[in-house]
Amino acid sequence: MNNPLGLIAGNGRFPFLLLDAARAHGLTVVVAAIKEETDPTIDMRAAADPNVRVHWLSLGELSRLIETFQAEGVSRAVMAGQVRHKQIFSSIRPDWRLAKLLLNLRTRSTDVLLGAVAKVLGDEGIELISSTQFLEPLLARPGVLTRRSPDDEEQKDIAYGRTVARAIAAYDLGQTVVIAAQACVAVEAMEGTDATIERAGALFRSLDAEDAIRTVSPSEALTLRRSLTVVKVAKPNQDMRFDVPVVGVPTIHTMQRAGATCLALEAGRTLMFDPAAIVTAADQAGIAIVAD
Repeated sequence: MNNPLGLIAGNGRFPFLLLDAARAHGLTVVVAAIKEETDPTIDMRAAADPNVRVHWLSLGELSRLIETFQAEGVSRAVMAGQVRHKQIFSSIRPDWRLAKLLLNLRTRSTDVLLGAVAKVLGDEGIELISSTQFLEPLLARPGVLTRRSPDDEEQKDIAYGRTVARAIAAYDLGQTVVIAAQACVAVEAMEGTDATIERAGALFRSLDAEDAIRTVSPSEALTLRRSLTVVKVAKPNQDMRFDVPVVGVPTIHTMQRAGATCLALEAGRTLMFDPAAIVTAADQAGIAIVAD
């Protein structure tokens, strides 16, 4: 019998999709559920399947994570779901192993932090593997995915946005930028993709409010189009074991509220949670999605 697969579960739907995919491969799954992040309904999923076992632990308990996986016979594990990077600045108390790891880091960027955790796991006989090994059908396929293609102005924003996004991603600052009229409106940091889009939308709404309370002559009228284009990329040397770019239906809803009309993804390196539902929501909102 194969050893069980370990699943380090963050927030959102990603852990549930990974869990279902692993079970479809006939694997027993041992879930390390993070108290500060994981959806509690994962207990219900485990209760319905004897081949799913859930252990709850705090984000700071790296030693307990290792001990749990070793006791369960886990030799391979995946990370699925976001663990908010700002948690490293929270009141969570790291155990001795995590504290030692943090003290030895040159920076606390996502890649460096998770890469160090992966090395500690590997040293303890637990190989961290790519989550996309089980979710390849959800990777964005190349081409225009929606009924509407990006128009000429959106294409210009995409080209500019990819240049900016890749430069920023190289410094592990974020993977998403929001562009309008070939100008960068918002850059993702610790807050995540949806919050970045919301921030861009709020900025443009504030411009509309300013215009509403002052008189603008025709010669002074703003001529630049104010629609937003969202560009999401993988890092230049993306480690697909963790921090994989993802989008879902909520991303489309956030874009619609913000006034964004186009979404550009990196084909083969971005996970789309429920691709059909994402495309349907985008078509209904008049949003173009393209992956290259």
